[in-house]
Amino acid sequence: NLFKSQRGFRGTIKDFPGADPLRDAEVLRKAMKGFGTDEQAIIDLLGSRSNRQRVPLLRSYKTAYGKDLVKDLHSELSGDFRKLVMATLKTPAEFDAYELNNAIKGAGTDEACLIEILSSRSNAEIKEINRIYKQDYKKTLESAISGDTSGHFRRLLISLAQGNRDEREAVDISLAKQDAQALYAAGENKLGTDESKFNAILCARSKPHLRTVFLEYQKMCGRDIEKSIGREMSGDLESGMLAVVKHNIEYLCQRVCACAQGAGTKDTTLIRIMVTRSEVDMLDIRQEYVKNYGKSLYTHISGDTSGDYKKLLLKLCGGSD
Repeated sequence: NLFKSQRGFRGTIKDFPGADPLRDAEVLRKAMKGFGTDEQAIIDLLGSRSNRQRVPLLRSYKTAYGKDLVKDLHSELSGDFRKLVMATLKTPAEFDAYELNNAIKGAGTDEACLIEILSSRSNAEIKEINRIYKQDYKKTLESAISGDTSGHFRRLLISLAQGNRDEREAVDISLAKQDAQALYAAGENKLGTDESKFNAILCARSKPHLRTVFLEYQKMCGRDIEKSIGREMSGDLESGMLAVVKHNIEYLCQRVCACAQGAGTKDTTLIRIMVTRSEVDMLDIRQEYVKNYGKSLYTHISGDTSGDYKKLLLKLCGGSD
């Protein structure tokens, strides 16, 4: 990823030097043994280990004590803190597959969750999510999406779930101009909208290529692509297309901000973004957050959450700006 190599590591959680899975397992066991639970010890340990140091704890804990770490933690903890701890013990693809499955199963669909995960993961990540989904839920992600969504929105999600976006960094200007014209012809310059044209360009082209397409589009019709999508589409399709055209950081930052407003599933979203981005681009999300909202993400989380849940979230956040 060019973005990463240019700017170095942009996460907040790194490998802890010299971490020993058996010793870590012992710390967790002690925290849960006897009367009461030492939540602070759990926070300090899990909040200072990278994902690839946390996941092996399941095996080392079982090796040492013949017990299931997830079950033990589940019975000792509760609420959002428990959800957050559980999330930290899955691999990124396991957690994404789990979240997608939750978004689909049961009454109603969390379309925003489907959009968020499928629009912001790399090809390699999407391929791994597909593999784990099939392994854990005994059906393909595509069939699950198909059974639960419809129309152009379904097509958009299935396109994204292919994990087949062009990932080349080089941009062909003449192709970008062609694409911009095709989008204009399919939307603003047409009675009705040719959604499938939008789908084909937005889901297949590389992100750097799309940035150039949108600049050309703006020059051509004097309107930015997001405004055009807002005029041409509505509902889940509009939300999905907007997520695809926005820069990942900007989009995820808006998702985090929306968690503070209104009730309901906001903690599920907050947990997902804090856990999944803590080793990818949390520093960039924090930067974007201050720029857009005039206060730090750290302050937002401090004011909006409490207790052990808040303490572990702030570890993932990694500091104030």
